[in-house]
Amino acid sequence: MTQAIQLNRYLPLLPFIIPALCIWVVNTSFFTEDPASLSMAITFDLLISTPVFYYLTIRKRAIPKTTVIPVFIFGIVIASIILPSDHQYYLTLVKTWFLPVLEISIITYIVVTIRKAFKEFKSADSLDFFSAAKEASAKILPKRVAILFATELSVFYYGLFAWRKRKLSTNEYSYHQSASTRMVLGVFIFLIIIEAVAVHLLLQSWSIIAAWILTGLSIYGSFQLLGILKSLSRRPIAFETKKLILRYGLMNEVAIPYDKIRQAISFTHSVEKSDGYVHLSPFKEMEGHNIMIEVENEMELDGFYGVKKSFEKLLVYVDEPDLFLKNMEVVRILS
Repeated sequence: MTQAIQLNRYLPLLPFIIPALCIWVVNTSFFTEDPASLSMAITFDLLISTPVFYYLTIRKRAIPKTTVIPVFIFGIVIASIILPSDHQYYLTLVKTWFLPVLEISIITYIVVTIRKAFKEFKSADSLDFFSAAKEASAKILPKRVAILFATELSVFYYGLFAWRKRKLSTNEYSYHQSASTRMVLGVFIFLIIIEAVAVHLLLQSWSIIAAWILTGLSIYGSFQLLGILKSLSRRPIAFETKKLILRYGLMNEVAIPYDKIRQAISFTHSVEKSDGYVHLSPFKEMEGHNIMIEVENEMELDGFYGVKKSFEKLLVYVDEPDLFLKNMEVVRILS
């Protein structure tokens, strides 16, 4: 029984036997004797047989069906490497005509899916783009890739497009107005821009390419910080029907069911790392804290790019701590 379960677990890996066999065939005398026919057969197996076989093994699983696309791309890469350049006629046709159509289709599908998810969030009185992006990405990409894609997309969304002021609902609480984080991030952005200009001027006499690469990285870093900065006011802490959503912009987030909260108290004491406390804010003592939330069992805080951190006692800063704690008492009684 155990062996059957293990075999079922690794079943999606079986289609990759086909590329292994194709690589073996290319290195045998059979391929040398008839490279034209075998090149066509190998191209068919890598680009069609492998993705189809893979799809059949995952179609009844929780694995996103869109993972067939990376398998198809993997087949193109393998074929490009192992087949002689003068026997890549069919592979070239796929690269020239099919790949551009596939790329446009993928981009269109992603944009439509995220737009649809965001509309659903708006209809539910939520303007949280990051949550919409994560939900949409999870439908079309593997889990780890989805969170990376959603984070990158959200960084640019908040940095470039989210300029309208976010009005808080009665069940939402800000955490950025009284804190020094905005000023710190603003200073970092300013310093990166100044440094980028100085480094660019120094490097351009040595290498224009290197100068622009470093400038591009600096611009990208600035956009990341700007996106994080603007997400603070647009991703508030919220009391929902059955759970408390604690957020710190794009950087940290956790949903705690009310029945899992042991206590939520006013707490401003300094703590040591060895005390077992975890900060919601990545800036920790620089940000400060005024509330401590303790949970019944260990939970995980979802960090930037999906990095997780376990906690039982979470330190939080809220702009209106007294009102927050009163609301906490009410929702815990009602739940």
